[in-house]
Amino acid sequence: MCGIIGVIGKGDVTQSIFDGLKRLEYRGYDSSGIAIVSDGNIISRRAEGKLEALRARLTAKPFSGTIGIGHTRWATHGPATKANAHPHRGERVAVVHNGIIENYKELKESLIADGVSFSSDTDTEVIAHLFSKKLNDHDDIRQAAAQTFAALEGAYAIALIIDGNEDEIVVARKGSPLALGHGDGEMYLGSDAFALAPFTNRVCYLKDGDWAVMHRDGAEIFTLGQDDAVERRIETVDASAAMVDKGNYRHFMMKEIHEQPEVLSRTFGQYIDPEARGVLLPANELDFSKINRVILVACGTAYFAAQVGRNWIERYSRIPASIDIASEFRYRDAPMDKDCLAVFVSQSGETADTLAALQHCKAHGLQTIGVVNVPESSITREVDLTFPTYAGPEIGVASTKAFTAQLGALASLAIGLGRIKGTIDADEEARLSDLLLTTPRLANDVLAREGQIEEIAKGFTDYSSALFIGRNTMWPLALEGALKLKEISYIHAEGFAAGELKHGSIALVDETVPIITIAPDDALFEKTVSNMHEVLARGGKVIMLGSEAGIEKAGEGCMATIKLPVLDPFITPILYALPLQLLAYYAAVAKGTDVDQPRNLAKSVTVE
Repeated sequence: MCGIIGVIGKGDVTQSIFDGLKRLEYRGYDSSGIAIVSDGNIISRRAEGKLEALRARLTAKPFSGTIGIGHTRWATHGPATKANAHPHRGERVAVVHNGIIENYKELKESLIADGVSFSSDTDTEVIAHLFSKKLNDHDDIRQAAAQTFAALEGAYAIALIIDGNEDEIVVARKGSPLALGHGDGEMYLGSDAFALAPFTNRVCYLKDGDWAVMHRDGAEIFTLGQDDAVERRIETVDASAAMVDKGNYRHFMMKEIHEQPEVLSRTFGQYIDPEARGVLLPANELDFSKINRVILVACGTAYFAAQVGRNWIERYSRIPASIDIASEFRYRDAPMDKDCLAVFVSQSGETADTLAALQHCKAHGLQTIGVVNVPESSITREVDLTFPTYAGPEIGVASTKAFTAQLGALASLAIGLGRIKGTIDADEEARLSDLLLTTPRLANDVLAREGQIEEIAKGFTDYSSALFIGRNTMWPLALEGALKLKEISYIHAEGFAAGELKHGSIALVDETVPIITIAPDDALFEKTVSNMHEVLARGGKVIMLGSEAGIEKAGEGCMATIKLPVLDPFITPILYALPLQLLAYYAAVAKGTDVDQPRNLAKSVTVE
C-alpha cells in the first residue's frame, strides 16, 4: 500500500505536500518523492528510505510551485530504490500510483517497440509513458486520460501532472482509494480523507472506475466507458489533525494501546442501550430471522477477531458459523445460499482480498455486513449493513485498538442475532450488555499492570522463538499474541490451541523457548493448566496470564506470571488482548526495533 497526495494551491505547495506525506507515512515508507510544475517545467525530488531522507533532499535542493503531487511508497513492484521511487517521469508527465498494473508487461513491450526507454523496474512508469504517448497523439488531456486508463488492467489510484500545465492534475481510481478535497480556490487529493484533514473537510470520494481532471475551482469527474461527466457528492468529514499526534507516547502503537478504554467506551456507546440493557443494531433492512448460516471473512489481525466472533455467534445465536481467510475464500467454491449472512472484517475497509471476497458473496446473492473502522471505505459502500468499530484512525502498523473495537462490534452482533433468533432471553441480553459496558473500566485496570509486563518483556531479548497457547476464545488470542510479537520484534512466534501441542508441536519446547499460556478463569481453565504442565515437564519457560486466584492455584513453576482481573468469559478476549499487545510492544522496545515502522510491513491493504 502506498500513499498519494496532491495540491493545486495559491502559493508554494511543497511544504503542504510533504506534510500530507507525513500523515500518509503509515501506508508506506520504502521511498518517497514530490514533483511540481515550476515555470512550466516538471521538477522532482525523490529519496530512498523514510521521509526524513526526502526532507534532506528538499533542503539541499529546494524548489517551489503552485501545483504538485507526492508519494510515499510501499514496494509492490520493483525493489525499494531511488530509481523505483515515485513520481515517475514520461516525456510530458510525472505520475504517482498506488496498486498494481497487471498488464504492464504487454504495455511496456508495446512502448519499447515504439522507441520508449524505461529507467525503473516499476509498473508505474508504464503509465507515465503511455499517457505521454496518448497526449502526443491527440494533444487533448481528457482524450489521453480516457484512453490511458481504459488500457490499464489491475487495481490502482493514479495522479499525474503535465509539463506546461500549472492548473490541472489528472487522477484515476480503480480498486484503490482516492479522495478529492475542495478548498477555497484550491484543490487537494489524497489516499484518504485523513491526509486532507489539515487542508479541508470538504471531500469527494471517487468511485471505482472514476477518473477526473482537477482544477483550482473543482473537478470534472468521468467514469470509464462513458463520455459524459458524472456528479459525485461532496461530503463534510471529521478527521481532526490532532488525531495523529503521538502526544506523550513514544510510539503510535503505545498511544493506541492506551486509547482502548476510550475506544471501547465509544464503541459500546453506539451498540449498547444502558437504560434498556440491550443491544442497538444499526438501522437496516436485512431479515436476520431467516439466516441459517454465518460466514466470516478477514485477513491478519481481523481474522483472529473474526475467529472469536464465530465462537460468540454460535454460542449466543446458535447459528452455525464458519471463518475463512479472505485470500483463500473464493477458491474453495464453498456452497452458499440467500439465507447465508457474510460478515467481512477489515480495519481499513480497503483490504483488496476482503473486497474481492465481498464481491464474490454479493454475486451469489448473500446478505452482507462489514465490520469496518473507516466509515467512507470501499467495504462500507458495498455491504448491505455496516457495523462501524469507532476506533478512530489507527496509525501504528501493528493493529491494537482496531482489534478490540472489532471484537466489540462482533460481540454486539452476536447478542443481536441471539435476541432475534430467540436463543437468549431479555435477562441474558441484559447481563451480556452490562458486561460489555464494564470493559472500558476493566481495560484501565489491565493497563495499570503495564510496569509488570514491561519487566517481563525485557527478558525477550534472550529469545529467538516463542509459543503462545490458549483454548476456546483464547486460541485466537494466542494467534494474535504471536502475530504481534513477530511483526514488531522480529522474534519468531507461533500460536497454538493448547490441546494441540501434544500432537507434534511440543517437540519445539525446551529451556530456550518461552511459552505464553493464556489461562483465564473459565470452563477450560483446568485443561489449559494441564497443557501448561506438559510444557513445564519438558523444561519450558512459562509465562502465565490469569487471575490472581488462578495463578495462586496453578502458577507454581512458571518463569513469570501476569495477574489480571477476574473476568466473565464473555468479555475475556477483549481485555486479555491488551497485555499481549503490551508484551509485544515492550519486547520490541527492548530489542530496539522501530515499533511504528517495522520492516517488511504495511497497513492492512493486500494485493493478490
